[in-house]
Amino acid sequence: MARPALSLSLQFARDDTPRAHRLLLPRHRVSRWVRAALEVPGEITVRIVGTAEALALNRDFRGQDHATNVLTFDYSAAPTVHADLVLCADVIEAEARAQSRTLEAHYAHLLIHGTLHAQGHDHQRDADAQRMEARESELMRWLGFADPYWA
Repeated sequence: MARPALSLSLQFARDDTPRAHRLLLPRHRVSRWVRAALEVPGEITVRIVGTAEALALNRDFRGQDHATNVLTFDYSAAPTVHADLVLCADVIEAEARAQSRTLEAHYAHLLIHGTLHAQGHDHQRDADAQRMEARESELMRWLGFADPYWA
């Protein structure tokens, strides 16, 4: 399946990002996961952060006083997606453990989820959520992972 072009910037905000996370997130793997969800060419920055930065961004931009797993900052969706995806390593690790998922699979899912948001997909209404989750499930299976909603 041919995928649109991607210009990817991968950033680790903390020097103390756990080694296991860094090993799971080499540029080629992150690029593959993001590109799988792209419908048009993209220029995307993926930033892996700790709890403090995730909390500050979620509070400042969404008015939520907690760290969240992924935040999507979308600047344009067409003809080229320009976006920042900010993922909180601590939250993702805790969620993966609580959901009995591999850290790799959870990162892949959240990168797909964030990339879909960057292109205008949403899950605020039930019908939109069903479409978005179905697309996420399809892409995860295509990438060789279990369905994140039925695993």
